[in-house]
Amino acid sequence: MSTTPAAAADPSFDTIPKDDKRITRGWTFYDWANSVYPLVITSSIFPIYWGSMVKAVTNTDSGKTPVEFLGLHVPGTSLQNYSVSAAFLIIALISPLLTALADFSGRKKLFLQIFCYIGAISCACLYFFEPNTFTISVFVFIMATVGFSGSIVFYNSYLPDISSEENFDSLSARGFSMGYIGSVLLLILCLMLIQGPTLSGTPMFGLDAGTATRYSFLLTGIWWAGFAQIPFFTLPADRGRPAGAVSESGWLLNGFRELGKVWEETKHQPNLKRFLLAYFTYNMGVQTVMYVATLFGDEELGLDSKSLIITILLLQIVGILGAYLFSKLSERIGNTRALSWAVFIWMLICVAGYFVQAGWSFYALAAIIGLTMGAVQSLSRSTYSKIIPENTPNSAAYFSFFDVTEKVGIVIGLVVFGGISQLMGGNMRYSILALIVFFILGLIFLLQLRGKKLRDTDASEATTLGPPPATPNVGMPASAR
Repeated sequence: MSTTPAAAADPSFDTIPKDDKRITRGWTFYDWANSVYPLVITSSIFPIYWGSMVKAVTNTDSGKTPVEFLGLHVPGTSLQNYSVSAAFLIIALISPLLTALADFSGRKKLFLQIFCYIGAISCACLYFFEPNTFTISVFVFIMATVGFSGSIVFYNSYLPDISSEENFDSLSARGFSMGYIGSVLLLILCLMLIQGPTLSGTPMFGLDAGTATRYSFLLTGIWWAGFAQIPFFTLPADRGRPAGAVSESGWLLNGFRELGKVWEETKHQPNLKRFLLAYFTYNMGVQTVMYVATLFGDEELGLDSKSLIITILLLQIVGILGAYLFSKLSERIGNTRALSWAVFIWMLICVAGYFVQAGWSFYALAAIIGLTMGAVQSLSRSTYSKIIPENTPNSAAYFSFFDVTEKVGIVIGLVVFGGISQLMGGNMRYSILALIVFFILGLIFLLQLRGKKLRDTDASEATTLGPPPATPNVGMPASAR
């Protein structure tokens, strides 16, 4: 089969040591640094605080009450979902070009740092989120989400750069585990700060609960930017391009050219397209559940904030076990089979979510969600690293396709979830049950990869110097290769 030649292997890969403990350990610390954002801001403290701000702005007792935003009246809970969707759409539009520019300019770490600081500073500025700053705070929240999502693209793209293929699964799992541990530690610190006044009856450090909550947003931004200095110091330096190699006016044009080159390469990699299609569908369901879990517990089950926080902590702790458990499972039965089992469990979760009630059944379901949540996220990242061309100089651009697939899926998933809930009179149970369609489709697409060599031969030959190395069949266990 004739192919369009892909970019040649990057000579700088020869200077990046694979599986260097100092580099890989430093890389995992970015998970430790930035995972506090999805836990504190996306999942736990901020959604509860958002609801209280909606109630304060509207002078009602319901977070679903329409709030005025830019002349429109939008339900408070929906506005938060729309804000997340807007941030993801921004990243979906700009990240392919920015990652192509990063690959072309050889400044991937610089782009990682830029998005990290955008996110961390915006997160810290949520300290000023009060009823009289509601509108501007929505935009600050969007910018924080843009920073978080944008930095993840460049962070993930380092995995094939610094690790040998046989260690992708374990290193990816270690990164997610570090993120779960670090985020839980900060959440506990924030809860001590917030719950202190409630438990003692007197303000802790002179702070009431509302002010303490806003300080938790400030702490999250500081934690994120502070611990990010570890990977910034240990990851390989940007190789850059020789001064004067490209005129300033040529950077944007070459970014488009680099993006076009990668797009042409993907046309001759059917397995990459199959996996992205599978990832798009099943991850649509996974991410939607993660983003609406707190709202479901609050609005549908009537759980108090303490129960919600306990549930979220349970998700994080069990997620550590899930990431390692499925990493070991993938070594025995292969990546696609392990992912297929995880997606099948998610199908059962959707059915259980329709019937779940407050109490032990809810906590049991949360534990299973945590187990498969860590598994799907970790294995998806490492499996994709095994599919893209080996030693490609365009790793960031390739991971932008991975990220865009995720972000567009989240937007669609949230819209579908909200639309079904609205049609059913606000009942979220039907929305949870409907998500099973995404998992069924994802499983069907995953099954098309079973028994195949995930990295396409043509892509491997086009991106390696000399004879291509043997490509492990990561879709099957070693005994069946």
